[in-house]
Amino acid sequence: MQTNATAGSTSLATPSPGADATLGARISARIDRLPVTRHMWMLVLLISLGGFFEIYDLIFTGYIAPGMVKSGLLQTTTEAFFGMTGIAAFIAATFAGLFAGTFGLGWMPDRYGRRAVFTFSLLWYSVSSAIMALQTTPEGLLLWRFITGIGVGVEIITIDTYVTEIVPQQMRGRAIAFNQTVMFAAAPVAALLSWWLVPQKVFGLDGWRAVVLAGSAGAVVVWFIRRRVPESPRWLADHGRQAESERIVDKMESIIVGQSGSPLAPPEIAGAQPVQHRVSLADLWQAPYRSRLIMLAVFNFFQAIGYHGFVNWVPTLLIAQGITVTKSLLYSFIIAFAMPAGPLLGMLYADRIQRKYLIVGSALAISICGIAFGQMRSTIPLIVCGILISLATQTLSVSCHAYQSELFPTALRGRASGMVYSASRIGAMFSGFLIAALLKGFGVGGVFAGVTAAMIAVAISIGAFGPRTNGVPLEQLNR
Repeated sequence: MQTNATAGSTSLATPSPGADATLGARISARIDRLPVTRHMWMLVLLISLGGFFEIYDLIFTGYIAPGMVKSGLLQTTTEAFFGMTGIAAFIAATFAGLFAGTFGLGWMPDRYGRRAVFTFSLLWYSVSSAIMALQTTPEGLLLWRFITGIGVGVEIITIDTYVTEIVPQQMRGRAIAFNQTVMFAAAPVAALLSWWLVPQKVFGLDGWRAVVLAGSAGAVVVWFIRRRVPESPRWLADHGRQAESERIVDKMESIIVGQSGSPLAPPEIAGAQPVQHRVSLADLWQAPYRSRLIMLAVFNFFQAIGYHGFVNWVPTLLIAQGITVTKSLLYSFIIAFAMPAGPLLGMLYADRIQRKYLIVGSALAISICGIAFGQMRSTIPLIVCGILISLATQTLSVSCHAYQSELFPTALRGRASGMVYSASRIGAMFSGFLIAALLKGFGVGGVFAGVTAAMIAVAISIGAFGPRTNGVPLEQLNR
């Protein structure tokens, strides 16, 4: 087991005034010995519902792109590499906003709490995406796409952090897989609505605008539902709020005992863990976190190029293979069904196979299937390759979201996850221009040559330098 522990690495920060240094260890031990019951899955479901619309927003980027081109608002490609009137610019604005949210505001869930921040960010997304849908100029569209991306970026890292903290160690992988299943159920919904609405007018509006507005309205409904979710007990303990933390865990234990019908085993506290609090960015560059930051930043940059190089361009790539706009949206809808299926299958093995090996394996699978996709011309092989790529990308997504949240302690988790995840936003932002240039110069085969190179970099960074995490308590991983 690799924990990368070093002498002095547990004294990164000063406890908050009045905080009990053993409280975090006690709360974690009580959570980690909980059995997996319906209540645990319900908590993950409620958290994940908000993420449904974050993924809906990211996924529809590729599906509404042909509609924006058809309406004359954007172009498929531009003469300039960084042209601001093409699909690539829209994708870049999306991920520029995500970068601002993850890197610039990743500290918010650590300071204000997981629950408060993901509730606020969901409303941010709803309002700004509705405004974006009504824009009539490329400049206005890109500006509000950027603003929407900020809210989405904060939401995503907060969800990862919360799910990692609320569940016992033996179900972290399955919890993230279930979380991703719920979230990526948005993919076929976005694809279906786009296939149905993008080619036509809806109450006088371009169809792509109706697709955006549907997500904005749905997010408001989920905001009311998700208010039932409690704050993270680990975060409360880290901030010295003992009574609130223990009250939430008491309630969890009471419900779980009622559901399981069996008494709980006593918690096993391996040793008092120091309370991490009020850390600075400089603290992240101390061992063992420095090497983890670098490794995950490299990983996130390249996986975003490969991941979004396919997901955001599926309809456009199909059109480049000779498929009509309407049929490309239909085929994309079929391929999109593999997105929630991937993490659903992942629940079978997410806690059985080391996450680092799942990341490496899925990256290599994307490379192989992507090269095959670039060579296909007939319908069935194209769809089969697309489905296999979707399954592999979702396995990669499930594994990396769980993995990077495990590698940092509670007081640093939101901030550090935001920093490393922001590298993926830079990669994704760059990917739009890169894929457009490769498509224009080398066709679909050239696109997947670029995707393959990115995925090889992913496999090397995690396979060679990543620690093992499955089944290891969060506190032990971060001593």
